[in-house]
Amino acid sequence: MKKVFLSIALWRICLALQAAVLHIGPGQPYPTLSAAAGVAQPGDTLLLHDGTYPGGLYIANLKGLPDQWITIRNAPGATVVFEGGNNAVQFTDPAYLHIEGLIFQHQTGNGLNLDDGGSYDSPAHHIVFDGCVFRDMAVSSNNDLLKLSGLDHFEIRGCQFQNGSAGGSGIDMVGCHFGTISGNRFENMGSNAIQSKGGCENLRVASNFFKNCGQRTLNIGGSTGLEFFRPDTAHFEAARVQVFSNILIGSIAPIAFVGAVEVDVAHNTIYRPDKWAIRILQETVDTSRFLPCGNNLFRNNLVVLSNANPVVTNIGPDTAPETFTFSNNLWFQADNPNWSGPNLPVTETDPVLNQDPLLQNPGNEDFSIPPGSPAAGQGLPLIEPKLDYLQQLFANPPAIGAIEANPVSSVSSDPRAPTAGLLIYPNPTSGAFRLVFPATTRPEFPLRISIADLSGRILLIQTLAGEADSVEVGNLPTGIYVARAGNFWARIAIGR
Repeated sequence: MKKVFLSIALWRICLALQAAVLHIGPGQPYPTLSAAAGVAQPGDTLLLHDGTYPGGLYIANLKGLPDQWITIRNAPGATVVFEGGNNAVQFTDPAYLHIEGLIFQHQTGNGLNLDDGGSYDSPAHHIVFDGCVFRDMAVSSNNDLLKLSGLDHFEIRGCQFQNGSAGGSGIDMVGCHFGTISGNRFENMGSNAIQSKGGCENLRVASNFFKNCGQRTLNIGGSTGLEFFRPDTAHFEAARVQVFSNILIGSIAPIAFVGAVEVDVAHNTIYRPDKWAIRILQETVDTSRFLPCGNNLFRNNLVVLSNANPVVTNIGPDTAPETFTFSNNLWFQADNPNWSGPNLPVTETDPVLNQDPLLQNPGNEDFSIPPGSPAAGQGLPLIEPKLDYLQQLFANPPAIGAIEANPVSSVSSDPRAPTAGLLIYPNPTSGAFRLVFPATTRPEFPLRISIADLSGRILLIQTLAGEADSVEVGNLPTGIYVARAGNFWARIAIGR
C-alpha cells in the first residue's frame, strides 16, 4: 500500500514539474491563444501579454485534470482585449479551465461562448471565470455577453458585464448546473442580466450588483426549445436557484420567475424598478411534462418602489402563484405615504409596510442601512445566506435586505465561505495593508488582488508576488471597500 501512495505522489510531482507557462502575443513563442491551446497540457498556464487580439477563435477539448487545471490569463499588469469576431472565443467541451483577467468587447454573436458540443452525455465542466470584463456588444439582437450551454460545476466571480445587446443577456445559461455567480457587476443590459433556462438547476446568484438591466434583471427560467433542454427529461425551465444578497436597481422587473420551481429569493435590495418588482410567468406550457411556475420563496427582501409601480406583482396564466411563500419583506412606496402595501398572490407573513428603510446614499450606490432602520433585526432567521452583500455575517435575527445593519463580523467563520479566515492588517488603514491567510488554506502566488467600492466598481488591481507584499491604497477616497484575493473576500476601511 505504501508503494501505491508513493507512486501517486511521484506521479503528481511529475505532473507539477511538467506544467509550463506558454507565453502568447507579439514576439512571444505563441502568436495566438489558439496556437498555445493546441499544445497545452494539464497544469499549464496560457499567459497573454499586453495587446489587442482578434476574436473569432474556436477551441475544442481544452481539458485540465482535477488537480491540474489549465489557466488562461493576462500577464501581470497586462491589458488583454479580445476585439470583435462573431464570438471572441468559442470553447467546446472544456474542463478544469480557469479564465482570468481578460476583456471581451465588440462581438457580433456572443461575447464568449462555452458549450458541451451539443451532447449532454459529456457536459462541459469545472470552469472558473475570474475578474474578466464582458462589454459593448456590437449587435442589438438576441446576443449574449457570456453564453453557457451544458456547463456543470462552474464559478463566475469578480467580473464586469457592461452594455449588452438590446435583445440579449449578460449571462445566458441553457441546461447549466451546480454553478455560482458572485461578486460581479452588471450595468446597462438589454433583455436580462442573468437568464437561467432549459433545465438549469442548483445555481447560486449571490452578492452581485445590478443596475439598469433591461426587461428582467434576473430571468429565472424562460422559454427554451425542447431540443435544447439538458437533460432532455427536465420538467422545469429552472429549479433550486438561490438568489441571495444582491442589489438590483431599475429594470422593468428585477425578479422574474418563469417556469421556475423551488427558487429562493432572499436578502436582496431592490431599488425603484421601472414597472413591477416581481413577475410570475409560464412561457413553456405543456402540462403533461412541465410543472407550473410555483413553490418559490421571496423572503427578507427590501423593496423600494415609486409611483411607477402601482402594481407590484405581475402574474401570468398557467402558473401556480398560490404556492409561493412571501415572508418578512420590507415594502416602501417612496412616492406615496398613504400606500397600503403590495398586491401579492398570497398573504405575506410579518411584512414591514411603507416604512422608510433609511438607505444610506442610494444616489452614490451605497445601500447600507443604519442600526435604527425599520429593516434592522426584522428578518426571518435563515440557514442561508449567511453573508450579506459586503461579505459580513448576518445578525440573528437579521436585517431585511442585502446589507446587514448590525454585522456580526467582517470575516466569516464559515469555512465554506470565501471570506473564511482572511485578515487585513492594519484595518482601517490610511496607506498600505497586508493580507494574512489561514495556514490551512494558503493561496498560490503570484496572486491577483482587486479593491472595489460598495457598488462593485473595481478601482485597483495588483499582483502580489508573496504574502509579504503590501497593497497601497492611499490614493483611494475615504470609505468602505471590498478586497478580493483569489477565493477570499473581506471588507477594508480606508481613512485619513
